[in-house]
Amino acid sequence: MQNTPATLTETPPIPGTAYVVGGAVRDALLGLPAGDRDWVVVGATPQQMLDAGFLPVGRDFPVFLHPRTHDEYALARTERKTAPGYRGFSVQAEPGVTLEDDLLRRDLTINAMAQDAAGAVIDPYGGQRDLRDQVLRHVSPAFAEDPVRILRLARFAARFGSFTVAPETLALMRGMVAAGEVDALVPERVWQELARGLMESHPRRMFEVLRDCGALARILPEVDALWGVPQRADDHPEVDCGEHQMLVLQAAAALRADLATRWACLMHDLGKATTPAGVLPRHIGHEARSVALARAVAQRLRVPADCAELAAVVAAEHGNIHKCMEFGAEALLRLLGRCDAVRRPARFAQALLACEADHRGRGGEFPHQPYPQRMRLQAALDAALAVDAGAIARRVQQAGGKATAIAQALQAAREAAIARHLGV
Repeated sequence: MQNTPATLTETPPIPGTAYVVGGAVRDALLGLPAGDRDWVVVGATPQQMLDAGFLPVGRDFPVFLHPRTHDEYALARTERKTAPGYRGFSVQAEPGVTLEDDLLRRDLTINAMAQDAAGAVIDPYGGQRDLRDQVLRHVSPAFAEDPVRILRLARFAARFGSFTVAPETLALMRGMVAAGEVDALVPERVWQELARGLMESHPRRMFEVLRDCGALARILPEVDALWGVPQRADDHPEVDCGEHQMLVLQAAAALRADLATRWACLMHDLGKATTPAGVLPRHIGHEARSVALARAVAQRLRVPADCAELAAVVAAEHGNIHKCMEFGAEALLRLLGRCDAVRRPARFAQALLACEADHRGRGGEFPHQPYPQRMRLQAALDAALAVDAGAIARRVQQAGGKATAIAQALQAAREAAIARHLGV
């Protein structure tokens, strides 16, 4: 880690004094590539910003776009909680608010640093120390006023996988959960933070942090219920269903899977938490239960359709995809049909990737084993797609056949193509 970040740019000629704040300063100190820059302006009024040509974009507090760079500039402000949840806040933004006042309202010390025009870092709350020690720590007790901050901290844990949560911050988060603050979160915001955390390098850390503070049981009780549920050790050396789910997520990250695929990985085994105790460690019929639970989660959190639909396919068919090496051409074509693979080949490729992550997301030697099922099913689909459906339809129609006959002929042609291509 570097001692000071390089100067990001000169402060534009604006009213008051402008500082780069937040993530840009943090990432520069960590030597990470620069992303978007956020600025705080101290000692200016909204009218002065407008007079200087800045464009207003903030609804709840004064935020402006630079007329040339389009960077965001927010007036320094303080916040005071006025109601439960995360919407009830009173905002004060006036020239007398200091930079330290503004930084004090931020969530974590590593995000509560600023940089002036000369490149000097202003760090009143120990952010550089916590970066060095790899600690996620709240800046002030005001952290407890906004339950979204629990999700944000968990997301940062997924981004910086080796960082730990300060004990006092974890205690504060547990208190927030116990007070019901997390229950006030709206589905859209929960999904937004979960989606961002899923796409980080260490997504399992997000769920571990949420589980440790009790928030996972409130936000995703279906996932939280997987811990402590056993599986057969020959198929799952890791045994615990919750641990398996985390290993699958990490395997998906290693495979550079997209968001829909990672979401499907998280949802694919939810039904195992509802297996009757007398059946354990087997999980007969868990696929259908997983489909129902994944759909309920998607509806509750208003998950985008592409993520929800892929999760349902993977939950229903991952067992059959794993077993496809035993299938002949007819069974392979039926599997393709249930997955709607001919019409949705890109989604089927995502399903195969999720199943490879499911295979690799186990203990023992499983992470190092090949997964030929993915190649086999992709080859079967390619063979089916190569069949000229239009030509078959015309031929059957010329012979007087109707829709049923066309469908049967197309089915037979695709099955024959798969058999030839795969030698089965």
